[in-house]
Amino acid sequence: MQTTETLVQPTPVEPVSYPAPRRFSLHEDWVVVVLGFLIIGITLFGFILPVPSFGWKNSGELFSKVLAPANLGIIGLQFLYVFAVAIIGSWLGGKPVKSSALVFPAVYVLTIVALIIAGNATIKSFNLEAVIFSLTIGLLIGNLFRLPDWFRAALSTELFVKIGLVLLGTGVIFSDILKAGSLGLIQALLVVLSVWYFAFWVCKKLKVDDELRMMIASAVSICGVSAAIATSGAIKGDSKKLSYVISMVLITAIPMMIFMPYIASYFNFPQEVTGAWLGGSIDTTGAVVASGTLVGETALKISTIVKFSQNVLLGLAAFAISVYWTYSKHAGANDADKKPTLKVIWDRFPKFVLGFVAASLLFSFAVSPETTATVKDSLKNLQGLWFALAFTSIGLETNFADLFRQNSKKPLYAFLIAQVFNILVTLAIAFVLFG
Repeated sequence: MQTTETLVQPTPVEPVSYPAPRRFSLHEDWVVVVLGFLIIGITLFGFILPVPSFGWKNSGELFSKVLAPANLGIIGLQFLYVFAVAIIGSWLGGKPVKSSALVFPAVYVLTIVALIIAGNATIKSFNLEAVIFSLTIGLLIGNLFRLPDWFRAALSTELFVKIGLVLLGTGVIFSDILKAGSLGLIQALLVVLSVWYFAFWVCKKLKVDDELRMMIASAVSICGVSAAIATSGAIKGDSKKLSYVISMVLITAIPMMIFMPYIASYFNFPQEVTGAWLGGSIDTTGAVVASGTLVGETALKISTIVKFSQNVLLGLAAFAISVYWTYSKHAGANDADKKPTLKVIWDRFPKFVLGFVAASLLFSFAVSPETTATVKDSLKNLQGLWFALAFTSIGLETNFADLFRQNSKKPLYAFLIAQVFNILVTLAIAFVLFG
């Protein structure tokens, strides 16, 4: 007798899927505050980074001073220091560390070349700063050679600029902020309101579409790239249109950054007026810093504080734009996820401004004058280095062809007309308030 055994197949056990661990990251502005105060803390607690020498008159001095082994050693030590900070910044910001580690050395080498060129005595006699050469070198390489997309994506322009700005706060006495900041806030309100409405009107006359109209008006009147991004977020804008506006902002900022300081010098504008003019009309914070540097220390401080005053308005502006867009007749205006809340103000607020103010408070009231005198040169050198690194990066990521990829040139015309109006109105207001 045969028995038939029934084989019971075991039920396959489905693997348990666990959600991927969320990668730790901070908003870039908070990363900047952390890194800025990391540098300040390390400096105050005893590690004062030596300042390399870049000044030379002839080839003999170039090799005996700048390219001397001892000075190259300081440049190498400086590289290790800022490289470590940049890598920490990439990790904290959730960016690919490997890409940053590959790109940063190239940016640093190009920046050192720019600093060496700017250190020549003849070049200095023309008041040409290192940021001009770092920008030029970056532009040449970025536009003559096709850089990989991953290389451009790994450039940390905003991070570098903002670290430099936090460090700039160590040299700005708090009374200066209160004095220039109150006037700067008045100027910011007048400029933002007048320029925004003019830009909006010009775009409407040229029949620029609603999304581009909002982005252009905000970018020209408030603070360039950050304002365009905030506006795009507030209205859920098209990313391609946002890229176009950002390209216009970055490319037009370059001639403004270079020529406006020389125009001010030619007409003998006071540094306070020049700083307020630059800070109120140039759309990117980094370009404001570079142009202020070309004029002088006073202009740099005033331009930075005035630009910060405009940056502070960004949260309020984004909130107002959200309200307008939501309650206007635009498609999807009644979607629940587009309803603005007061949280928008805080989300759009540029947090790195807090780092600048905190650094100023620290060195105004807590750090002794003796300690300040000891660390001043090292911190100022690092501040200038971060700015130069940022402008090498700006050059590398700026592609002039971007302006000509749109079928319609009307947004470009509207942007340029609004920018000219911005320059003239801001100059008039700067003379009234700071003259």
